[in-house]
Amino acid sequence: MNNSRALPDWLDGFMQFTENTEPPDRYRRWVGISTIAAVLQRKCFVRMGMETFYPNLYIVLVGPPACRKGTAMKPGFLLLDRLGISLIADNITREALVKRMGSINHTSIDPLTGKPIMHASVSIWSPEFAVFLGFRNQEFMSVLCDWYDCAKRWKYETKNSGSDEIIGVWVNLLGATTPKLLHTMMPSEAISGGLTSRIVFVHEFAKGKTVIFPVHSDPELNLFEDLANDLEKIHLLQGEFRYTEGWISLYSDWYRKSDSSPPILGDVRFDDYLGRRQVQLIKLSQVLCASRSDSMILTQEDLSRAIAILDDVEKNMGTVFSGMGKSDLAELIPQVLGWLRTRGTSSLRDLMKNFYHDADVQTMERVLRSLKIQGAVRMDHKQSGIDVTYILGEEKGGQG
Repeated sequence: MNNSRALPDWLDGFMQFTENTEPPDRYRRWVGISTIAAVLQRKCFVRMGMETFYPNLYIVLVGPPACRKGTAMKPGFLLLDRLGISLIADNITREALVKRMGSINHTSIDPLTGKPIMHASVSIWSPEFAVFLGFRNQEFMSVLCDWYDCAKRWKYETKNSGSDEIIGVWVNLLGATTPKLLHTMMPSEAISGGLTSRIVFVHEFAKGKTVIFPVHSDPELNLFEDLANDLEKIHLLQGEFRYTEGWISLYSDWYRKSDSSPPILGDVRFDDYLGRRQVQLIKLSQVLCASRSDSMILTQEDLSRAIAILDDVEKNMGTVFSGMGKSDLAELIPQVLGWLRTRGTSSLRDLMKNFYHDADVQTMERVLRSLKIQGAVRMDHKQSGIDVTYILGEEKGGQG
């Protein structure tokens, strides 16, 4: 624990504060992660060789309507708004966003030289990500791709108004959308590479739980104040994160294993994401270090926790685009998978009762065979019929 803070770990405190709400745990956890990233901004970084990595993340919550995506995002928004962090709303054009960033002149101090450093750090907080991104707006997607790597200077040429320049690019993104809208707004040729390979998709199929009358007790309100105060202290951090020998050793082992045996996400369209997976881990490791301490020392425990959290979210990530394709089953397969995910086990009879409008017995059997081949379900033949059990991601451990 850092003695200057009220909480031993900010992310743990955020999870505790939001416990009495309906969003799934993964949504709440990644909103907390994005909130920490939003206050670190471009003034914090880690160097590895000639590369510099900043703690900005592109995170998109994906789930059906009423999955409580907006509910999950609200506490993070309230905390950032209270600190006066620059937030970008849904309804903004690419040109307006470029001009907005060009007008931002945050200043931090280089701890080595003592000289001021200018940066345009913003967080996009978009409960309606489809509205923000627009319909198949590949030019906007290309801009977001460019910004992910946090260039020192970025220039935007316009036909009639000259050019706009952004000094010290840093963009952190948290969005939310439904699978259907995601498939609609992204052209098939944009999937796998480009923007989607830089996004951590947090995919859930239903709300986490039912909370009849959500109220905050006095201890929870006090916890919110502690979160706000500690987040302000995290916002004061600046400079370089250093890593310990333990962090280097674990990272090296993980990288070799990840490179030779990448996780099976169930969709070849995530191959480019896997190629950038180590960048996500380095960014996430910085966020988790800042969550627990002002030390800016990346430890083996920080990296181990980051690995567990990334492994956990990847369990469902491969299903994000499973409804896209030419197969006549492309739309039905993710619907059945989501239904099974929320129930764990179902009889074939109950599946047919729920999907009788969409599939006959032969079609449902084809869907289940496809899911079985993918390793998403197990089918048990019993005297009373067939039981189908959701098993996707069971081979991985918890999120830490």
